[in-house]
Amino acid sequence: MITCYDIVKTLVRSEKGSAMEKERKYLFRVATVATKVDVKRAVEEIYKVKVDAVNTVHMPGKLKRVRARAGYTSSWKKAIVSLKEGQKIEGGA
Repeated sequence: MITCYDIVKTLVRSEKGSAMEKERKYLFRVATVATKVDVKRAVEEIYKVKVDAVNTVHMPGKLKRVRARAGYTSSWKKAIVSLKEGQKIEGGA
């Protein structure tokens, strides 16, 4: 059984993510198999907020080099969650 904590892995705290918070949009790292409906239900259950919309993006792994060896970082899925008017996610949650 997959839980809401398996779907939403972490809230992404980056410069871009912090700038989007003014528009009531939050970035999350989510499971690669999660659908928009899964992400919406999980965020509403974990953070006790009302979600307006969810957009998802597959982030491909990047090429990284360590000395003579080349490899790729892991691919991951990003979700941009828009909250309804008056809703907010607290920083410590």
